[in-house]
Amino acid sequence: MTGHIATTPFGRRTMTLGQIASQVKARAAPKDAAVHKWQTFQHIREARDLLGATDRALAILNALLSFHLETVLTGDGDLIVWPSNEQLMARANGMPPTTLRRHLAVLVECGLIIRRDSPNGKRYARKGRGGEIEQAFGFDLSPIVARAAEFKDMADAAQAEKLAFRLARERLTLLRRDIVKLIDTGTQEGVPGNWGRVQQNYRAIISRLLRSAPRQLVESICEELAVLWRDILDVLESFADSRNTSANESHFGRHIQNSNPDSNSESESGTGEKEEAGCSAEGTDNLRSQPTRDLPLEVVLSACPNMRELAQSGELGHWRDFLAAAELVRPMLGISPSAWREACEVLGERQAGITVAAIYQRADQINSAGGYLRSLTDRARDGKFSTWPMVMALLRAKLDAEKTLSKTYGRPPDDGVRNEGNASDSLRRPKS
Repeated sequence: MTGHIATTPFGRRTMTLGQIASQVKARAAPKDAAVHKWQTFQHIREARDLLGATDRALAILNALLSFHLETVLTGDGDLIVWPSNEQLMARANGMPPTTLRRHLAVLVECGLIIRRDSPNGKRYARKGRGGEIEQAFGFDLSPIVARAAEFKDMADAAQAEKLAFRLARERLTLLRRDIVKLIDTGTQEGVPGNWGRVQQNYRAIISRLLRSAPRQLVESICEELAVLWRDILDVLESFADSRNTSANESHFGRHIQNSNPDSNSESESGTGEKEEAGCSAEGTDNLRSQPTRDLPLEVVLSACPNMRELAQSGELGHWRDFLAAAELVRPMLGISPSAWREACEVLGERQAGITVAAIYQRADQINSAGGYLRSLTDRARDGKFSTWPMVMALLRAKLDAEKTLSKTYGRPPDDGVRNEGNASDSLRRPKS
């Protein structure tokens, strides 16, 4: 008569569906399966967070594995060990009895071992006449064999998560360093912009970062910081281009200064502005080097502050408000509907509005705004015109005027930091 294999724990310990599932997996293990117990134990250690195992529980599992004499565990072998609590405590570095019992229960709940309790709860093995073990009561290590492949996959997933978290932390550190130093650069170099507001936005994002933030939160914060970093860098690079390359600014100035003084109406067939609309190879190369991203709304308003006077709702906080103001400016400048329609078709409605705003900013220097818009439209059709250098030239001229005013009257220039009430929000992302 064969002995009955116990499936429920002794005493007041209850049985759970999870323990039943662990027993089912253990019985389903192939008989020819063989695993290296210490290699599998290493996988379990790496995946302990996914398994829900504790460090103390793994110390006990290590002790249990040491009681099995074989290094390779097989599916058809005897995988039950029956050490006493005293022996386990000794091999677990003197762990207290209450701690031992608590973490043995953790191993059972995690499905790493199975209890095979005797009728009286004692752990022992019954041997036959030949000395071979006929029946044993203790802890069954068969889940180590049955779930070895699962443990390896979980260890790989844990390593991948650990790597992703480390990369996210590294990216966060680099973004924080870059943004802080770029803000300092913009402030010290006098780049037009509300740098105080930018710093507030940066601090608002960082304030959500907890000491023990999960990877998902770190990556989310990194995405927001990356957008802020890109906006700051675009403004600084564009300002540096306008500062170091005088060709764009002087070219825009020549357009204004050379407008036909005798013409007060649009010239659709004149050759003077057509020739001026041409550009040199150097100018074309510079246009190709300009950023391809759209100009932020506040950068445009900083370069063309006259547009704020036409805000129907009191402020231009959205591109649709800006375009509505451009529609008001068009007839004021004498630009015909056909010229505006052609500009919108070639440049796009937003870029056409920026162009009209730049013309309106220097309306006192342009005699034929409609003809000038047509010439710029023709250049844009040939890929020789961009709003970036035009807006950057206006920003540079504004900054130079403020510096001249400061030297003349001894007042500090309005750099967007000292006086936030009048400063431009050039780095705030426009609503779309």
